[in-house]
Amino acid sequence: MKQDLIVILDLGSTQNTVIAREIRDLGVYSEIHPHDITVEELKAFDNVKGIILNGGENRVVDGKAVQIREELYELGYPMISIDYPQSKCKVQFDQIPDQETLEKFIFGECKAQANWNMKNFIEDQLELIRQQVGDKKVLLALSGGVDSSVVAAMLIKAIGQQLVCVHVNHGLMRKNESESVVKVFRDELHANLIYVDASERFLGKLENVADPEKKRKIIGGEFIRVFEEEARKLEGIDFLGQGTIYPDIIESGTKTAKMVKSHHNVGGLPEDLKFELVEPLKQLFKDEVRACGVELGLPHDMVYRQPFPGPGLGVRCLGAITRERLEAVRESDAILREEFAKAGLDKKVWQYFTVVPDFKSVGMKNHARVFEYMVIIRAINTIDAMTASIEKVDWDVLEKITNRILAEVENVNRVCYDMSPKPPATIEFE
Repeated sequence: MKQDLIVILDLGSTQNTVIAREIRDLGVYSEIHPHDITVEELKAFDNVKGIILNGGENRVVDGKAVQIREELYELGYPMISIDYPQSKCKVQFDQIPDQETLEKFIFGECKAQANWNMKNFIEDQLELIRQQVGDKKVLLALSGGVDSSVVAAMLIKAIGQQLVCVHVNHGLMRKNESESVVKVFRDELHANLIYVDASERFLGKLENVADPEKKRKIIGGEFIRVFEEEARKLEGIDFLGQGTIYPDIIESGTKTAKMVKSHHNVGGLPEDLKFELVEPLKQLFKDEVRACGVELGLPHDMVYRQPFPGPGLGVRCLGAITRERLEAVRESDAILREEFAKAGLDKKVWQYFTVVPDFKSVGMKNHARVFEYMVIIRAINTIDAMTASIEKVDWDVLEKITNRILAEVENVNRVCYDMSPKPPATIEFE
């Protein structure tokens, strides 16, 4: 069933995702598009019911006010503007209207139907995937995380054995994670899975690289190179499946907002990419991805698995990666996850992990002075990964985790707890 669509045009707002989610919460699908969308591009969506011009503090770029194309006003779509003085719209607001006003616009003026739900979304995506892929094959990076697992389930449902899954061990995985991925997907779910151990290759490329953006781009680029090599061993691979979700795109920069950080599946892709991308989740927020996974029938523990960044521990071993600090991150993270599970926090906290900075501090061990690293614990809660709050972990639990890390992890003499919400901090450190 084709879902009605409300288009939000980004004219410099920092609240695009807020209004998009409010509309979706009303049962109507919404998408955010750039201010300079063309008439042809807009008409390509044959289910548009209305347009919201969403202005804000970023509506001036390089000294010039951003504006929509004048011909869009002539298309006859119901239209309102928010914080956009240049509008010619009859109905204008200084800020996002209240829910009652929004409902009147969407259901009254736009005549939209509340047909946005996961079942309809999945049906639409399955059809789009089949149209895009045809009888060709899709290569998918299967990390075992939520996003790649949901994409895998959707692609299997859409194209079956035309999907080839590749799990790359880049040496930046959590403790025993690659072994777990192989066990679950190859042995239990019988997926067409290729396992590639490229840990030495990745760590070699990352040697002495401290800049987080360079690290992300190297990791993203090497992923693609590995896939290209694997694809050359196969026949008919024309597509690359990716678990890109909406926060990835937002944080990688828009035409009116600066990049927060590039994501390996957005800003880290090489310019000479030889695959066409298949990204069925790219308009979903994280909680919607999980709902999609449940609707597709994935196991609960897989859908609600701890989120893990594409670059893995590479962005949690801060600065230039060393094997010594990488091992400290891996072992401390395993302790944190084990103790959170014992305390029941694994079901309560959205994301929790450890990081190890690239500097040392003085300490005492065995009555002698030592100069070693610190471990920083981060535990946050969020709905859509756009904002996040800090989990108030019981002191006894933190003390137990601290004692274990100091006793069991080599080259570490301090443990700290990060109290920074998002914003101003991001979820990850790099």
